[in-house]
Amino acid sequence: MQISGGSALVVGGAGGLGEATVRRLHEAGARVVVADLADDKGKALEDELGVRYVRTDATDEASVRAAIGEALAAGPLRVSVDVHGGPATGGRLVGRDGEPLDLDGFRRTLEVYLVGVFNVMRLAAAAMAGQEPSGESRGVIVNTASIAAYEGQIGQLPYAAAKGGVAAMTLVAARDLSPSGVRVVTIAPGTFLTPAYGKAGDQLEGYWGPQVPHPKRMGRSPEYAALVQHICENDYLNGEVIRLDGALRFPPK
Repeated sequence: MQISGGSALVVGGAGGLGEATVRRLHEAGARVVVADLADDKGKALEDELGVRYVRTDATDEASVRAAIGEALAAGPLRVSVDVHGGPATGGRLVGRDGEPLDLDGFRRTLEVYLVGVFNVMRLAAAAMAGQEPSGESRGVIVNTASIAAYEGQIGQLPYAAAKGGVAAMTLVAARDLSPSGVRVVTIAPGTFLTPAYGKAGDQLEGYWGPQVPHPKRMGRSPEYAALVQHICENDYLNGEVIRLDGALRFPPK
Protein backbone atom coordinates (compact mmCIF):
# COMPACT_ATOMS: atom_id res chain seq x y z
CA MET A 1 0.00 0.00 0.00
CA GLN A 2 1.28 3.43 -0.90
CA ILE A 3 1.64 5.81 2.06
CA SER A 4 2.33 8.96 0.08
CA GLY A 5 -0.70 11.08 -0.71
CA GLY A 6 -3.02 9.49 1.82
CA SER A 7 -3.72 10.54 5.37
CA ALA A 8 -2.49 8.82 8.52
CA LEU A 9 -3.93 9.02 12.01
CA VAL A 10 -1.49 8.50 14.88
CA VAL A 11 -3.30 8.24 18.21
CA GLY A 12 -0.80 8.99 20.94
CA GLY A 13 1.30 10.74 18.32
CA ALA A 14 2.85 13.21 20.76
CA GLY A 15 4.52 10.49 22.84
CA GLY A 16 7.87 8.81 22.23
CA LEU A 17 6.83 5.93 19.97
CA GLY A 18 4.05 8.05 18.50
CA GLU A 19 6.24 11.02 17.67
CA ALA A 20 8.77 8.81 15.92
CA THR A 21 5.90 7.29 13.92
CA VAL A 22 4.53 10.72 13.02
CA ARG A 23 7.94 11.76 11.73
CA ARG A 24 8.43 8.54 9.76
CA LEU A 25 5.03 8.67 8.07
CA HIS A 26 5.40 12.38 7.37
CA GLU A 27 8.74 11.74 5.67
CA ALA A 28 7.07 8.97 3.63
CA GLY A 29 4.58 11.48 2.25
CA ALA A 30 1.52 10.88 4.45
CA ARG A 31 -0.67 13.74 5.61
CA VAL A 32 -0.46 13.03 9.30
CA VAL A 33 -2.96 13.85 12.02
CA VAL A 34 -1.53 13.73 15.55
CA ALA A 35 -4.31 12.67 17.94
CA ASP A 36 -3.35 13.09 21.57
CA LEU A 37 -4.09 14.85 24.84
CA ALA A 38 -0.61 16.38 25.15
CA ASP A 39 -1.37 19.82 23.75
CA ASP A 40 2.11 21.35 24.06
CA LYS A 41 3.91 18.48 22.34
CA GLY A 42 1.19 18.04 19.74
CA LYS A 43 1.20 21.70 18.77
CA ALA A 44 5.00 21.72 18.66
CA LEU A 45 4.91 18.90 16.11
CA GLU A 46 2.24 20.77 14.16
CA ASP A 47 4.41 23.89 14.02
CA GLU A 48 7.59 22.00 13.14
CA LEU A 49 6.31 19.54 10.53
CA GLY A 50 3.10 21.06 9.25
CA VAL A 51 1.10 18.05 10.46
CA ARG A 52 -2.31 18.54 12.08
CA TYR A 53 -2.77 18.21 15.83
CA VAL A 54 -6.21 17.31 17.19
CA ARG A 55 -6.85 16.94 20.91
CA THR A 56 -8.24 13.40 21.19
CA ASP A 57 -9.41 11.06 23.92
CA ALA A 58 -9.13 7.53 22.55
CA THR A 59 -11.93 6.30 24.80
CA ASP A 60 -14.44 8.91 23.59
CA GLU A 61 -16.35 8.23 20.35
CA ALA A 62 -17.01 11.85 19.40
CA SER A 63 -13.39 12.77 20.04
CA VAL A 64 -12.03 10.00 17.82
CA ARG A 65 -14.59 10.73 15.11
CA ALA A 66 -13.41 14.34 15.05
CA ALA A 67 -9.78 13.28 14.61
CA ILE A 68 -10.73 10.87 11.81
CA GLY A 69 -12.70 13.66 10.17
CA GLU A 70 -9.58 15.83 10.13
CA ALA A 71 -7.63 12.99 8.53
CA LEU A 72 -10.29 12.40 5.87
CA ALA A 73 -10.30 16.10 5.05
CA ALA A 74 -6.60 15.79 4.23
CA GLY A 75 -6.96 12.71 2.02
CA PRO A 76 -8.11 9.07 2.06
CA LEU A 77 -7.37 7.49 5.44
CA ARG A 78 -4.79 4.84 4.64
CA VAL A 79 -3.08 4.36 8.02
CA SER A 80 -4.29 4.32 11.62
CA VAL A 81 -1.65 3.77 14.29
CA ASP A 82 -2.67 3.56 17.94
CA VAL A 83 0.11 3.94 20.47
CA HIS A 84 -1.72 5.95 23.13
CA GLY A 85 -0.98 5.53 26.81
CA GLY A 86 -2.53 6.67 30.04
CA PRO A 87 -2.91 5.79 33.69
CA ALA A 88 -2.62 2.14 34.66
CA THR A 89 -3.07 0.55 38.05
CA GLY A 90 -1.10 -2.39 39.30
CA GLY A 91 -0.51 -4.60 42.28
CA ARG A 92 -0.72 -8.24 43.23
CA LEU A 93 -4.03 -10.01 42.82
CA VAL A 94 -4.06 -10.39 46.58
CA GLY A 95 -1.79 -7.99 48.44
CA ARG A 96 0.39 -8.74 51.43
CA ASP A 97 -2.36 -7.21 53.56
CA GLY A 98 -4.76 -9.86 52.28
CA GLU A 99 -6.83 -7.39 50.27
CA PRO A 100 -7.85 -8.21 46.67
CA LEU A 101 -6.72 -6.01 43.80
CA ASP A 102 -8.96 -2.97 43.30
CA LEU A 103 -11.78 -3.65 40.82
CA ASP A 104 -12.27 -0.03 39.76
CA GLY A 105 -8.58 0.32 38.99
CA PHE A 106 -8.70 -2.81 36.86
CA ARG A 107 -11.68 -1.41 34.94
CA ARG A 108 -9.97 1.95 34.39
CA THR A 109 -6.85 0.27 33.02
CA LEU A 110 -8.91 -1.80 30.58
CA GLU A 111 -10.87 1.30 29.57
CA VAL A 112 -7.69 3.12 28.55
CA TYR A 113 -5.57 0.31 27.15
CA LEU A 114 -8.16 -2.04 25.62
CA VAL A 115 -11.47 -0.23 25.14
CA GLY A 116 -9.66 2.81 23.77
CA VAL A 117 -7.85 0.69 21.19
CA PHE A 118 -11.10 -0.99 20.19
CA ASN A 119 -12.80 2.39 19.84
CA VAL A 120 -10.09 3.79 17.55
CA MET A 121 -9.89 0.58 15.52
CA ARG A 122 -13.64 0.27 14.85
CA LEU A 123 -14.04 3.91 13.81
CA ALA A 124 -10.91 3.97 11.65
CA ALA A 125 -11.94 0.70 9.98
CA ALA A 126 -15.37 2.08 9.14
CA ALA A 127 -13.78 5.15 7.57
CA MET A 128 -11.38 3.04 5.51
CA ALA A 129 -13.90 0.46 4.33
CA GLY A 130 -15.68 2.75 1.86
CA GLN A 131 -12.56 4.08 0.17
CA GLU A 132 -10.96 3.14 -3.11
CA PRO A 133 -8.09 0.69 -2.59
CA SER A 134 -4.43 1.61 -2.77
CA GLY A 135 -2.77 -1.43 -4.29
CA GLU A 136 -4.36 -4.46 -2.62
CA SER A 137 -5.50 -2.66 0.53
CA ARG A 138 -7.87 0.13 1.44
CA GLY A 139 -6.06 0.79 4.66
CA VAL A 140 -4.06 -0.66 7.51
CA ILE A 141 -4.60 -0.45 11.25
CA VAL A 142 -1.57 -0.84 13.51
CA ASN A 143 -2.26 -1.38 17.20
CA THR A 144 0.20 -1.56 20.06
CA ALA A 145 0.24 -4.37 22.60
CA SER A 146 3.26 -5.26 24.75
CA ILE A 147 5.33 -8.29 25.56
CA ALA A 148 3.47 -8.06 28.88
CA ALA A 149 0.59 -9.61 26.94
CA TYR A 150 2.65 -12.82 27.00
CA GLU A 151 4.87 -12.53 30.11
CA GLY A 152 3.13 -10.11 32.41
CA GLN A 153 5.19 -9.49 35.52
CA ILE A 154 4.08 -9.65 39.12
CA GLY A 155 1.86 -6.66 39.80
CA GLN A 156 1.01 -6.11 36.11
CA LEU A 157 -2.25 -8.03 35.94
CA PRO A 158 -4.53 -5.18 34.73
CA TYR A 159 -2.01 -3.96 32.14
CA ALA A 160 -1.22 -7.50 30.96
CA ALA A 161 -4.93 -8.26 30.63
CA ALA A 162 -5.50 -5.15 28.53
CA LYS A 163 -2.51 -5.77 26.27
CA GLY A 164 -3.43 -9.44 25.98
CA GLY A 165 -6.84 -8.29 24.78
CA VAL A 166 -5.25 -6.09 22.12
CA ALA A 167 -3.20 -9.04 20.90
CA ALA A 168 -6.26 -11.32 20.89
CA MET A 169 -8.32 -8.85 18.85
CA THR A 170 -5.77 -8.76 16.03
CA LEU A 171 -6.56 -11.90 14.06
CA VAL A 172 -10.32 -11.62 14.61
CA ALA A 173 -10.34 -8.00 13.44
CA ALA A 174 -8.25 -8.88 10.39
CA ARG A 175 -10.71 -11.63 9.49
CA ASP A 176 -13.70 -9.34 10.09
CA LEU A 177 -12.22 -6.66 7.83
CA SER A 178 -10.90 -8.90 5.07
CA PRO A 179 -13.91 -8.28 2.77
CA SER A 180 -13.17 -4.55 3.04
CA GLY A 181 -9.48 -4.89 2.23
CA VAL A 182 -8.44 -3.38 5.56
CA ARG A 183 -5.49 -5.04 7.29
CA VAL A 184 -4.85 -5.22 11.04
CA VAL A 185 -1.42 -5.80 12.58
CA THR A 186 -0.27 -5.36 16.17
CA ILE A 187 3.21 -4.55 17.43
CA ALA A 188 4.17 -5.89 20.86
CA PRO A 189 7.16 -3.80 21.99
CA GLY A 190 9.57 -4.83 24.67
CA THR A 191 11.39 -2.27 26.80
CA PHE A 192 11.71 0.97 24.82
CA LEU A 193 13.66 4.02 25.92
CA THR A 194 11.56 7.12 25.24
CA PRO A 195 11.99 10.78 26.24
CA ALA A 196 9.17 10.36 28.78
CA TYR A 197 11.62 8.67 31.16
CA GLY A 198 13.83 11.79 31.31
CA LYS A 199 16.77 11.40 33.69
CA ALA A 200 15.56 7.97 34.75
CA GLY A 201 16.39 6.70 31.26
CA ASP A 202 20.02 5.95 32.10
CA GLN A 203 18.99 3.94 35.14
CA LEU A 204 16.44 1.98 33.13
CA GLU A 205 18.95 1.33 30.36
CA GLY A 206 21.39 0.03 32.92
CA TYR A 207 18.77 -2.35 34.31
CA TRP A 208 17.01 -3.57 31.18
CA GLY A 209 19.81 -3.37 28.61
CA PRO A 210 21.85 -6.32 29.94
CA GLN A 211 18.71 -8.48 30.07
CA VAL A 212 18.00 -8.17 26.35
CA PRO A 213 19.67 -11.07 24.47
CA HIS A 214 20.63 -8.97 21.43
CA PRO A 215 21.18 -6.13 21.01
CA LYS A 216 21.90 -5.54 24.70
CA ARG A 217 20.01 -2.29 25.04
CA MET A 218 16.49 -0.97 25.24
CA GLY A 219 14.59 -0.34 22.03
CA ARG A 220 14.59 3.02 20.29
CA SER A 221 11.47 4.80 19.09
CA PRO A 222 12.64 5.02 15.44
CA GLU A 223 12.82 1.21 15.39
CA TYR A 224 9.14 1.02 16.25
CA ALA A 225 8.37 3.63 13.59
CA ALA A 226 10.37 1.75 10.96
CA LEU A 227 8.32 -1.38 11.61
CA VAL A 228 5.10 0.64 11.26
CA GLN A 229 6.20 1.83 7.83
CA HIS A 230 7.10 -1.69 6.72
CA ILE A 231 3.72 -2.98 7.89
CA CYS A 232 2.00 -0.27 5.86
CA GLU A 233 3.94 -1.05 2.70
CA ASN A 234 3.82 -4.86 2.91
CA ASP A 235 0.32 -5.95 1.90
CA TYR A 236 0.92 -9.55 2.98
CA LEU A 237 1.33 -8.65 6.64
CA ASN A 238 -2.09 -9.13 8.19
CA GLY A 239 -3.61 -10.59 11.34
CA GLU A 240 -0.24 -10.85 13.06
CA VAL A 241 1.21 -9.72 16.39
CA ILE A 242 4.88 -8.87 15.90
CA ARG A 243 7.13 -8.86 18.94
CA LEU A 244 9.73 -6.11 18.82
CA ASP A 245 11.88 -6.88 21.82
CA GLY A 246 15.40 -8.11 20.97
CA ALA A 247 14.30 -11.63 22.09
CA LEU A 248 13.61 -10.37 25.63
CA ARG A 249 11.26 -12.43 27.77
CA PHE A 250 10.07 -10.75 30.96
CA PRO A 251 11.10 -12.46 34.20
CA PRO A 252 8.47 -12.74 36.97
CA LYS A 253 9.54 -9.36 38.39
